[in-house]
Amino acid sequence: MNIDQARARFHELRVQQADVSPADLDAVWAALDTVGAAEILGTWRGDDFATGHRLHDKLVAGRWYGKQFDSVLDAKPLICRDEDGNLFSDIKAGNGEASLWNVEFRGEVTATMVYDGAPIFDHFKRVDADTLMGIMNGKPKLVLDGGSHYYFLLERA
Repeated sequence: MNIDQARARFHELRVQQADVSPADLDAVWAALDTVGAAEILGTWRGDDFATGHRLHDKLVAGRWYGKQFDSVLDAKPLICRDEDGNLFSDIKAGNGEASLWNVEFRGEVTATMVYDGAPIFDHFKRVDADTLMGIMNGKPKLVLDGGSHYYFLLERA
């Protein structure tokens, strides 16, 4: 799959309402370009792919909005909405905040958010200038569901 095919398939999979295959997402991931940690600073609105992963319901219940990267050492993984709709960093649910690093994943070095209080890594690749694809990685009992990772996306807010 070339980069143009990967981008087209990414957009098809993001609007698919159910039964998105992790294998399809892995193929898209493999074709996308890596991105440097310093390149993704800013506020990002999050969404996920309809794989049926158990973390989807948890993030919906927590009113997850997205992520905010103020600097490589100041990353907020769980920007959520409170009851009044205001955005806040849910430090309790995330067991702290995070930082950004360039980390090897699947043989490539790419921007990765390292959680402060949990053995979890969110790896990112570039879809386009304003869109990232993410894969949550870490201790299997925390991030895997049926052997599959949690796949999500971020768009510049």
